[in-house]
Amino acid sequence: MLDRLQALKGRFAEIEEMLARPEIATDHERVQELAKERSSIDGIVTIFNEYSDVTQQLKEARAMLRESHEDDLKALVQEEMSSLDGRKQQLDEELRLALLPKDINDDKDVIMEIRAGTGGDEAALFAGDLYRMYARYALAKEWGVDVIDSSPTGIGGFKEVVFGVKGKGAFSRLKHESGGHRVQRVPTTETQGRVHTSAATVAVLPEAEEVEVDIDPSDLRIDIFHASGHGGQNVQKVATAVRIIHIPTGIVAICQDERSQLKNKQRAMGVLRSRILDREVSRQQAEMAASRRSQVGTGDRSEKVRTYNFPQNRVTDHRIGITSHNLERILMGDLDQFIDGLATQEQARLLEGG
Repeated sequence: MLDRLQALKGRFAEIEEMLARPEIATDHERVQELAKERSSIDGIVTIFNEYSDVTQQLKEARAMLRESHEDDLKALVQEEMSSLDGRKQQLDEELRLALLPKDINDDKDVIMEIRAGTGGDEAALFAGDLYRMYARYALAKEWGVDVIDSSPTGIGGFKEVVFGVKGKGAFSRLKHESGGHRVQRVPTTETQGRVHTSAATVAVLPEAEEVEVDIDPSDLRIDIFHASGHGGQNVQKVATAVRIIHIPTGIVAICQDERSQLKNKQRAMGVLRSRILDREVSRQQAEMAASRRSQVGTGDRSEKVRTYNFPQNRVTDHRIGITSHNLERILMGDLDQFIDGLATQEQARLLEGG
């Protein structure tokens, strides 16, 4: 590990020297490339520099302890060594985590898809609750949220809602939200007070860039139609909504929330690229070893990942066994306890080499 850290420190110094060169400073593309690389290792180098300082201080303290003949001074040195040793262990753990393989999609923006599952109107209402929960979480992180396509039910729910989340680290924080989410509560239409169970599925896709997915224009069928509002009525006289079908895979993307046909087409293409990329990634994951799948699950979005129980004011994430008894706060977007727990679980698995 130390050899790798020394190499990163050397590379950081090399980048700093290159950025100071006049011939590179005028090359905007090269400057951006180097700045991005520097940013990716800056945090690790900072931790390693402190680790090196603490290690050197420990070495000097041990030498002082050997040479000292005064009991009072020895006691002070031993106390300092204990503090330094604790900090060194903490920094060692931080470095191990910082050196873990990074998901190449972690810094990307996100496309989220929420679909009502079993439960009829109640499932659609729950899908609406989930959308608002994620929108509030994004707002708290100062991320942007834009609805791309939706099928509202007219009573505050959605049969389906597709939206983008733009912000630094959005995918790294939201990627574990994919899966089946279950709600247990008494519907407003239930006269006998019985608790019903409904479900919705959440998909989280990293927003794909054009260079990542090669799409042949001849493989696309593009339909233009009138955007529709609640109940299916047309809300615009000019046809601006866009449906794009990728013929080889049958993947469909629709965008009708922009007033411009061009903007709808651009956003629909973005969704299409992300879905095609996600399909390819899922295919690769399906080919992984059985031992790997047994550790992290199949990744099937039909898996139940979390239950929201209204009568008991309880939210449970079944993957990490964390339960909160403040459901209202969770639905207001306070998701960090679950997201942090899932991130820690992923880090532990990577440290074990799984």
